[in-house]
Amino acid sequence: MKTKIIIVAAPSGAGKSSFVERVCKEHERLEDTVTYTTRSMRAGESQGKPYFFVTKDEFEALIQRNFFVEYAQVHAHHYGTPFEQLEKAWDKSKCVIMDVDVQGAATFKAKYPEAKTFFILPPSIDELRRRIIKRDGKVPPDLDLRMENAVKEMRHVGEFDYQIVNDEFDLSYARFKKIVEELLR
Repeated sequence: MKTKIIIVAAPSGAGKSSFVERVCKEHERLEDTVTYTTRSMRAGESQGKPYFFVTKDEFEALIQRNFFVEYAQVHAHHYGTPFEQLEKAWDKSKCVIMDVDVQGAATFKAKYPEAKTFFILPPSIDELRRRIIKRDGKVPPDLDLRMENAVKEMRHVGEFDYQIVNDEFDLSYARFKKIVEELLR
């Protein structure tokens, strides 16, 4: 297999999780990792879908055990990717695909220079704000922080191998899927 790891980053609400979830359903050679987080579960989520939810103390204990390939604080919460999931996927000759923040993407690229990276952009900051409010069903208390972080994250777009503007989901996803399929050949 040509590509062993694909990293997808984007500001919160830009669509990275939706892209990764859909492409994994359509390609059996892809395997998504399940990130650990200290944030609270949202409606419709459960343990292991889409995250493993742990307390801050549990997360810090995992850091001490060198459990994570990478971990970062994003907004007010911690997120981390376990080594074990990458190794299990590679043992099954799968290509790991994951959505992470910009910090995580930089860490992965440093540890795995052969990784291919995507940055999913919103069509505008105003549209990103609208999507987050719609997804959460209300204005989240950290909305201003997310918008501030989105602007900072988008400054790194040029560091990624591929950039896709998620302006119309189906068309944007089709561009993403075509590139992923080329990487899997």
